[in-house]
Amino acid sequence: MADVLVVTSKVKKYIKESGGCNTSSETVDVLSKAVQRLCEKGMESAKSDGRKTVMARDIIIDHI
Repeated sequence: MADVLVVTSKVKKYIKESGGCNTSSETVDVLSKAVQRLCEKGMESAKSDGRKTVMARDIIIDHI
């Protein structure tokens, strides 16, 4: 993983406070990869619409 795209301390705090669970380092890696994929798809969508700005409508989360 080149860059971490999520704030590790915030993720760990959220999981600990909300669910009482610990967080493995792999969890942060998986979340960062998911954010990266969402950004890539958003960029593709914006470009296909002839825009240089990624908008909320370009970010599609299909499994929530």
